[in-house]
Amino acid sequence: MPGVLAINRQRLFATTAALVNRSAVARVSRQQPISRLYSDNAPKGGQVFEVTEKTFEEKVLQSPIPTIVDFYASWCGPCKMLGPIIEKSVKDNGKVNLAKINVDENLSLASDYSITSLPTVVGFHNGEPHSR
Repeated sequence: MPGVLAINRQRLFATTAALVNRSAVARVSRQQPISRLYSDNAPKGGQVFEVTEKTFEEKVLQSPIPTIVDFYASWCGPCKMLGPIIEKSVKDNGKVNLAKINVDENLSLASDYSITSLPTVVGFHNGEPHSR
């Protein structure tokens, strides 16, 4: 049996040396830049903007990027708490845009989308509302 132990010990050392070399190679390869998921020409999200009745169709319904619409009012306490959280999430995420609509100034949009309480957040993609 001593011969078997010596062979197994040699295999263990060889395997350990190979793993150490592989991990060194892996550390070097991890330092290479990771390619971007989006091409430089693709539209990018992460924008936050105010929308009015005049600009709603252009900026939300015709947008190639999914858009979260935040219906709010300047006097609404919960809107003031939720707004900054959504804005930070959208800017950090970069895959969607955020359109903010003041319902006091844009009553017809609030009526068109049956906004009955504030804040209301609706997701739009390809011109259609998808979630509330």
